[in-house]
Amino acid sequence: MVTHAPPSSERRIERDLMITGEAVALDVVPATVASRLLSGIIDYSIYGTGLYLAGITAMVVGIRLGLNDAEGATLMALCALAWFLLIPLAVEYFSKGRSAGRLVTGTRVVRDDGGTVNLRHCLVRVLVGLVEIWIISPALALLVCAVTKRGKRLGDLLAGTYVVRIRHGAARSIPLIMPPELAAWAKESDLRRMPGALSLHVRTFLQRTSSMAPVHRQRLGAELASYMAEYVSPPPPAGTHPERFLAAVMVERRNRELLLELRDRQLEDAVRAESTRIRA
Repeated sequence: MVTHAPPSSERRIERDLMITGEAVALDVVPATVASRLLSGIIDYSIYGTGLYLAGITAMVVGIRLGLNDAEGATLMALCALAWFLLIPLAVEYFSKGRSAGRLVTGTRVVRDDGGTVNLRHCLVRVLVGLVEIWIISPALALLVCAVTKRGKRLGDLLAGTYVVRIRHGAARSIPLIMPPELAAWAKESDLRRMPGALSLHVRTFLQRTSSMAPVHRQRLGAELASYMAEYVSPPPPAGTHPERFLAAVMVERRNRELLLELRDRQLEDAVRAESTRIRA
């Protein structure tokens, strides 16, 4: 597994590659600084305009209601909290890493292993962005993006995320299905040591198998399966086809992440219900 820097003087961003013996490369391309700048301008212009309009509305409401200075300041602080923190957090979380600016530029926030961001990732990115972009300067975020691998800003470094270009072909890929003969094995397997980068390469390979030459597909599948076998215990049943082995691991990993997400949501709902009961 290697990294290969694209021939560009714009920044020292690198695309992640898995190189095979036939010089076939599976690449995951991070968003450029230019696309991140454009999406940021769109997003923060929307949030800034929303805050400005909300502030004017709050002033008018405060005057009509006869609020004193402290009450007016509190109302303005609530408007700032909503547009600086709550609304950006809700947009990023419920859109799974998208926003108005990223829809325009065709980009998306993902985890370092290529998975969908969750509430923790979004919260860290928004909180750090509040300081990094709003309080200090957007120039700091651009500078960090320009010098870090994958074009990460400080919020991405702390959250374990980065922004990628979305390929339309990948969006139309067929969902992975668990091979029936490997379901029992996968359920009992230990996948915790698997590197996130390897998971991302395997997912990319499985999405593109239909467009690869058969000989390259067969050899690359075997190569990826050999890498994957080092991090999966116990090994798959003897004679398992490499692609079916890779698919079983990725489906099981996806299912486990879904269960964890559901448990987190159930816990949040339980805590919220308990808080409501205590206040009542």
